[in-house]
Amino acid sequence: MSRELLQHPFMSRAALEHFTTPALIRAMLAFELALADSEEQHGILPAGTYLAMAHHLTPEVFDAVALETDTVLGGNAAIPFVQQAKAALPESLRQWYHHGATSQDVLDTALMQLSAQRLPVMLGLVERSLDALAQLMRDHGDTLMIGRTLMQQALPTTFGVRAAQWALQLDEARLRLSDIDAAGLPVQFGGPVGIHGGLPGGLALMETLAQRLGLHAPLLPWHTNRQPIHALMSALDALAVAADKIAGDIILLAQGELQELAEPAGEGVGGSSSMAHKRNPVRCTLIRAASRGIHGHVTTFLHAASQPLERAAGEWHSEWATLIESQQLLEGALDQLAITLEGLEVHIDAMAHNLAATHSSDARAQLGSAHDQIARVLEHLGR
Repeated sequence: MSRELLQHPFMSRAALEHFTTPALIRAMLAFELALADSEEQHGILPAGTYLAMAHHLTPEVFDAVALETDTVLGGNAAIPFVQQAKAALPESLRQWYHHGATSQDVLDTALMQLSAQRLPVMLGLVERSLDALAQLMRDHGDTLMIGRTLMQQALPTTFGVRAAQWALQLDEARLRLSDIDAAGLPVQFGGPVGIHGGLPGGLALMETLAQRLGLHAPLLPWHTNRQPIHALMSALDALAVAADKIAGDIILLAQGELQELAEPAGEGVGGSSSMAHKRNPVRCTLIRAASRGIHGHVTTFLHAASQPLERAAGEWHSEWATLIESQQLLEGALDQLAITLEGLEVHIDAMAHNLAATHSSDARAQLGSAHDQIARVLEHLGR
């Protein structure tokens, strides 16, 4: 109950429905069947093994409740998953199931499959925000406002420049995730100690397996080389930072004393439990809370990123929830960010009033540089 009320509102509903137990079962099964198919192609398994396994193994044969219970006994979900699969196979096929693999291969590859499907969704949400920011730049290149340093009134700027700074930071973070998406998340196949269980041609087999699953083939197995996950988590966090920056600025500029910005109005959005006059910046609040959750998950991952020998005891295990929940939180934050920027209310009169209070006589002199900066960012974004 508490997760539905206290955690899920900060997450993307679509991402919550994506990372489920049935989805993980399907992804683990996809790995095992793709491994059998690849090994058959390389002459390691007898002809017909893959189709025979696929006939007997469907997601419905797995008992999710038993998997959850038995995961505590084995330390990860792949161990009881393999046991249940073998129990559903004829004895003649059991020796070939999970051949040369280990539990980390199953789980890492399953998580890469599931994560790879969410990256385009997150990048699409970023593009929506960049489109909205480009429009704000064009609309408000001449909208003068007071700049603020150390939380105090400083010198004049324009809201278009502020939007350009938001857009550039968001785009720089986008590029990090886009590069990962373009390169592809890696398959994991190393066997118990990273040398493919002694199978001949293990590296070529790994490449076939990656192609079969639509994943990237790494140079070597990465069982205790967590750089691929490090890069992914860092890219997720960079987008969280960019979203947090924008949301934080909006919250500050929406304060009752300033009223320069406001989130999009909507029925029941931003209400208070006790003060009817309030219009709370609830979408930006959700973004900032989600971002802090991601930062916390990244900290957990960083403490676990250096993993000993050929298999970690605890470090690897701490990655699973951090990776999944970071994506659920980020997708939720990016969804709220796109909605906020697409309907952001810019109160030009309030900006002019607050600017006049500083007695800035040279405000118009800022426009030349402001126009140059906005034009440069729009050209950079291709918008």
